[in-house]
Amino acid sequence: MNARDEFVFPVRVYYEDTDCAGIVYYANYLRFLERARTEWLRALGFAQDLLIEQGVAFAVTRVELDYKKAARFNELLHALCQVEQVGRASMEFVQSVVNAADPSIVYVSGRVKVACISMDAIKVRPIPEALRGLLVNESSEPVTQ
Repeated sequence: MNARDEFVFPVRVYYEDTDCAGIVYYANYLRFLERARTEWLRALGFAQDLLIEQGVAFAVTRVELDYKKAARFNELLHALCQVEQVGRASMEFVQSVVNAADPSIVYVSGRVKVACISMDAIKVRPIPEALRGLLVNESSEPVTQ
């Protein structure tokens, strides 16, 4: 898997994801996007539990979302995740949630920025070299600082 390719994570809308009208509660889209980023890392060989054991974690520092359409109970969705920028200690993702059968139906789209942090000091730290190397070496775009 190329670390810069769009990653697709399937999500089924469960009853617990919906509000009283049977549509996905707006904040739950953030959970779907988080799962996509977690599974993207896992697919690259960086399980978050192992990173945490090494004292490394990622914290969301910025989210911009546009809500475009309501997803409903029992729909199959795809949470999409693609790295757009890589800094020394942060990554910015372009993310969306789309209909699995018809990806032209977009429910949510936006950007999420995460910072790499040291678990012991809860301070920003560089992205682990092994991960950053994958992201930088597979990119033809300049790395931002």
